[in-house]
Amino acid sequence: MGTAQVTEALKRPSQKSAEAIMGIVHPIINDVRQNGDKALLSYTHKFEKATSLTSPAIDVSFENIRKFHEAQKEEPLKVETMPGVICSRFSRPIERVGLYVPGGTAVLPSTALMLGVPAMVAGCQKIVLASPPRSDGSITPEIVYVAHKVGAESIVLAGGAQAVAALAYGTESVTKVDKIYGPGNQFVTAGKMYVSNDTNAGVGIDMPAGPSEVLVIADSEANPAFVASDLLSQAEHGVDSQVVLIAIDLDEQQLQAIEDELHKQAMALPRVDIVRGAISHSVTIQVKDIDEAMVISNDYAPEHLILQLKDAEKVVDKVMNAGSVFIGQWTPESVGDYSAGVNHSLPTYGYAKQYSGVNLGSFLKHITSSNLTADGLRNVGSAVMQLAKVEELEAHRRAVEIRLSSMDGK
Repeated sequence: MGTAQVTEALKRPSQKSAEAIMGIVHPIINDVRQNGDKALLSYTHKFEKATSLTSPAIDVSFENIRKFHEAQKEEPLKVETMPGVICSRFSRPIERVGLYVPGGTAVLPSTALMLGVPAMVAGCQKIVLASPPRSDGSITPEIVYVAHKVGAESIVLAGGAQAVAALAYGTESVTKVDKIYGPGNQFVTAGKMYVSNDTNAGVGIDMPAGPSEVLVIADSEANPAFVASDLLSQAEHGVDSQVVLIAIDLDEQQLQAIEDELHKQAMALPRVDIVRGAISHSVTIQVKDIDEAMVISNDYAPEHLILQLKDAEKVVDKVMNAGSVFIGQWTPESVGDYSAGVNHSLPTYGYAKQYSGVNLGSFLKHITSSNLTADGLRNVGSAVMQLAKVEELEAHRRAVEIRLSSMDGK
């Protein structure tokens, strides 16, 4: 395959209809913005508050995620750039955060953990979850349990662009938030992009995180059953998920072994129809060596990158663009999705070239400060005045001059 062919083959399925999606999302957002709860409820069901339950699996995952994100805390920074001139940087939590927890074809309490735990560790004052209810209007108890553990204020029983709009603008009973987090389908992603571009909303987003994707790089030592299981675990997310295999110097027989495993394992899955949909636009690319594989991978910038390779650890140095990397045969992507401690809310659509996945820093803002002594202002003052003069900003220049003059008793 030539470069252009590879690029075409790797087009994400949901990127082909961006304008159509915005056309659907726009009126929903406007409706919720203007008509609040009434509109929100017309798109969904009802509200309910958190109750308390217990779940050992959630507790283990909670603790690992908490440890990893707690370790990301930084001490405030203080630098004396010249005598008497002290510059500082310190962090403060984002006060009100909205966490979108998908609930379409699958219930995802793991996403509630991945967003709720760092929000809790960061010290956000208000945590609002939004998740589409089940057909009877209720929400899965696991999500309620996580909301309870992280100290969420409420759960908005709504999904899609309407939930994003409610969080962005607020309604009679939904708190307006400062930043919206979380993955979702293409409508959720489009909704997030829309509100983040509306200056009246005054809301940020974590990143564009759309339908899930995985890229597995496998060499001749990779276990075909393991490779197939990783491809399938991503394919079962939804029909618009993308699954890519880069095969390094595999012969026909080895490729067939992976194909056979894929078929055998897929047939045993309850979500076989969804898997079939995702696999229908999956791509296998054959390359000669690891360098060629990494050029393609870095250009694609996968959400999940799985290295089923001999000496996989050494290859990590070559990774330039990826949401999260899974190293070696004993590290299935599922451990990162649930319980290892790393975050699973990651950039898709190739946005891993510009964005990080959710981390503690996603819930913090950094504020800088300057603190000068009289001598500090003397030391730096002439540079400030000269630059202000060049820019013809006389009031800037005088703000320094007036202070220097007062020191000299003029």
